[in-house]
Amino acid sequence: MRVKESMFYQPSRGEMGDQARRASVQGKSVHGLGACVALALKQRAQDQGLKEAGIVCQSNRTARRCSIGLVALAGLSLAVACDTQQDRAAAPAEPAVQAEGRVDVLARFLALEPAGPEDSVVAEVGTTVIYASDVRGEIAARSLHDHPANVAPSDPVFQQVLSELTEQRLLALEALRRGMDRDIEARRRLAAAEERILGNILVETVVANSITDEAIERIYQEQNRLAPRLEEVRASHILVTTREEAEEVARLLAEGEDFAQLARQVSQDPGTRLDGGDLGYFTRDGMVQAFSRQAFATETGETSEPFQTDYGWHVLRVTDRRVQPRPGLESLRGNIVRFLTLEGIQTLLDTVRQTYPVTRSGVPAPAQIRAPGPVPPGDPEESGEEEPDDMDADEADAPEEMPQR
Repeated sequence: MRVKESMFYQPSRGEMGDQARRASVQGKSVHGLGACVALALKQRAQDQGLKEAGIVCQSNRTARRCSIGLVALAGLSLAVACDTQQDRAAAPAEPAVQAEGRVDVLARFLALEPAGPEDSVVAEVGTTVIYASDVRGEIAARSLHDHPANVAPSDPVFQQVLSELTEQRLLALEALRRGMDRDIEARRRLAAAEERILGNILVETVVANSITDEAIERIYQEQNRLAPRLEEVRASHILVTTREEAEEVARLLAEGEDFAQLARQVSQDPGTRLDGGDLGYFTRDGMVQAFSRQAFATETGETSEPFQTDYGWHVLRVTDRRVQPRPGLESLRGNIVRFLTLEGIQTLLDTVRQTYPVTRSGVPAPAQIRAPGPVPPGDPEESGEEEPDDMDADEADAPEEMPQR
């Protein structure tokens, strides 16, 4: 609606929250670690006297590829190389996969199987393979295509991601050949990466099963029942600089001048001028206070007296009134899915905490993860004294409520 394009439109707190969340998500890029990888490559080139490698790393092609070094094994091989390369006179021969203290990464590469009968090998790297499902999974994870499962191998996006995965596999295999996966720090980082991935898979599997069409419909109906339906007005306005100009506009309108035509000629609001000053429907909170007060005080079909806001002088005409319509299910589906996801994660965590007691050293664990046990002597619960508390632990641990519209 044009109301959102007007120069004095005030976004609601919910809209500002959504914008902040979108900005936060968009701001989480991988270029920080990618830059570290690029610097590591350049430093290794300088140490070995290969000036041309430094030039290549600065090129657009390789700089783009350096940014994909986030994947655990590729980033790991470069980072560990920077820390340990000077201490090694020569790269060791490739050790046996099952050597003592070794993370069995190469065996995992070799043991990879196709995702299904239709899955095909799209690249062979050494004795390992990359499947089409690997490429499409990466495309989906990075949101590079609207329908990643249908991306053909001939698609430029598919070929670009395949090139990146091939280079990633090459770096990982070379790191294994040099024995870098036996380094203590490497093993810790590999274990941490595996832990994150397993946790994500558990959440995706369990939570996805709880997000059904029936659950979405139930939340939608609850929101419709609880959310208030506010009054809205639809108005058009003409914005000018001075009171004298506004009074002249009011005079012309009183003499029968067409409101929309006059708005196109003299209004200084670029967001509505070409639409004849039409602001669309808005609630009392949808505009600055002075404007809303005047709009809701004006009868339908009537034209206001000139009034002032921080943006200048206005003359408005109210063209319609209504009760705010209920939003459709599809417009709320995204918010509902996010709410159910948070709720599912919280339920899952509450369940697994009962299976795996948590004990933290040095400082008391938060109440929500503290293992249940007998009340110690002198505890306020035993003595009958009430423990001061600003927020109930259950409230503090509850999932965030879904924004209402």
